Amino acid sequence: MEAATAGLRDTASLTQKFEFNAKWGIDNPVLSLAEDYDPSDLWSLVRPRFCLLSKEEGSSFGFHLKQELGGAGPVVCRVEPGTPAQHQGLREGDRILGVNNHVVECEDYAVVVRRIRASGPRVLLMVLAQHVHDVDRAQQGTSAHLCPTLGPGVRPRLCHIVKDEGGFGFSVTHSHHGPFWLVLSAGGAAERAGVPPGARLLEVNGVSVEKLTYNQLSRKLCQSGEQVTLLVAGPEVEEQCRQLGMPLAAPLAEGWALPTKPRCLHLTKGPKGFGFLLREDKGLDGRPGQFLWEVDPGLPAEKAGMQAGDRLVAVAGESVEGLGHEETVSRIRAQGSCISLTVVDPKADRFFRMVRLSPLLFLESTEAPASAQETCSASPVETKELPVEDTALPPVPDGSRPCLLYPGPDGGYGFRLGCVASEARLFISQVTLGGSAAQAGLQMGDVILEVNGYAVGGENDLEKLQQLAEAEPPLCLKLAARSCQDSEAWNPPGSGDWALASELL
Repeated sequence: MEAATAGLRDTASLTQKFEFNAKWGIDNPVLSLAEDYDPSDLWSLVRPRFCLLSKEEGSSFGFHLKQELGGAGPVVCRVEPGTPAQHQGLREGDRILGVNNHVVECEDYAVVVRRIRASGPRVLLMVLAQHVHDVDRAQQGTSAHLCPTLGPGVRPRLCHIVKDEGGFGFSVTHSHHGPFWLVLSAGGAAERAGVPPGARLLEVNGVSVEKLTYNQLSRKLCQSGEQVTLLVAGPEVEEQCRQLGMPLAAPLAEGWALPTKPRCLHLTKGPKGFGFLLREDKGLDGRPGQFLWEVDPGLPAEKAGMQAGDRLVAVAGESVEGLGHEETVSRIRAQGSCISLTVVDPKADRFFRMVRLSPLLFLESTEAPASAQETCSASPVETKELPVEDTALPPVPDGSRPCLLYPGPDGGYGFRLGCVASEARLFISQVTLGGSAAQAGLQMGDVILEVNGYAVGGENDLEKLQQLAEAEPPLCLKLAARSCQDSEAWNPPGSGDWALASELL
C-alpha cells in the first residue's frame, strides 16, 4: 500500500490536462486517459484507467512488466521517467486488465506481453491500481467484472477510400471548437469503403485531426491525392465509448476495404528444407528488419505464398519487430519442421507504417493446421541458414517431462531460478518471453528434477547448477509441474544470470 501511495504522489504532477506533444503521440485528448480524478485520493481510482501509449520506431513505451509468482495477471514493476508510459499516468504496481479490446486478467503472462508487442507503435492498456485490485480480488475473486469492452462490430473503423468521379464521397462539418463529422454522399466512395453515416473523423493517414483547424484538415485531405485512409467512429461507437469511459483509440479499430493486409504463411519442412533465406536488411524507413529472399521455386516457401522482399513481422503469431537477426532465427528454429510466419510485402509495409498501426492488429484469424497433412500445400519451412537438429530426448517417468535448451544470442537460457524455503527443491520463477526457455515450453512454477542427468535437490545445488549452465550445450532438463500457490520463495544469488527479471515494453 505504501508503495502504491508513493507511486501516486510521484506522478501527481504529471497527470495534468491534455497538452499536445507529437513525440508522445496522444491521439484523442478529449477522451484520453486518467485525467478526472484526485491523485491524493486513492479510492478515487476504483474503476480501471485507460492509458493510450504511443512510441517512436525503435523505442519503448517505457514500462517494465513482470509476473508475480502466485499472483494474478501481469503487474507494472517499473515506469521509466520521461517516457510515454509515465506521461500517460501508468504507475508502478498497476495491474494490466486489458490490452486494446481484449480482457487479459486471466491470460498467461506471456500472452499478455505478446499482445502488447503485437500492437506495434500504439497500444491501449486498461489498468487497475494495485490496492483496488487486491481488495477486489479478495471480495470477488477476479477483477474481470470491472473490464469494459466494446460489443461485436462496435469499434472504430479504419477505412481506405479511393477517389472516383464524385471525389472521396464525403464533406466535412464541424462546430467552432468541436470535432469533425463526415456527411456522406449516397453511394459514394466513402460509403462503399465502410464509413458509417454520421461518423466522427479521428485521423487522416495516421495523423490525429483533434487539434487541426478546418483549413488544415482541408489541406491534408487535398495532399492525400487519389486515396486516403480515415479512422472514424460511428455514433453508436462514440456513445458506447463514452458510457464505458473508453477513448476512441486507433488500436481498437477494425479494417474496412484496406488496400493490403498481412499474410500468414504455414510451412512444413520438406526434403530440401523450407526454400528461403532470412536476411537482416534496412527497411523503408532505414531501420533494420528481417527480410525474406531467394525463395526457391517449387519448395514449401513459394507454395505457401512467400515472395522475395517480404518483411517478417511475426513468428508463431508473436511479433519480432525490433529483434535482431540471431534471436529471430532462434524463434524460427524453435518451431521445428512446421512453422508459421506472418509477413508483409513492401506495399503493406508502407501502408501500416503510414497509419502507425501494427499489421498484426488486422490479421484475419487463421488457425494453425492440426497436422502436417492438413498444412497448406507448402511443405516445411526452414531457411537455408537455419539447420534444425533432430535431437532425441530420453523418455521420462509419468508426471515429469523433458526439456532441451540451447543458449540464446546473449549466451543465456532465458529463465530465473527460485527456491521454496520450506522444501528442498528449485523451480522456475521467471521465464523470459522469446528466450530459449520460453520457446522450449518452460513455464513459471515448473520444478527442476534433473539437469543433464544430475538430480537436483535444493539450495546446496546452486554451485553445481551454475557449472552445468556453463557446460557445453544443450542443457537437458527434467521438469515437473508445481502449483504456484502460497509457497514462500526466494531467488537464489546469481539466479539472474539464467533470465531477465522483467519485460521492457
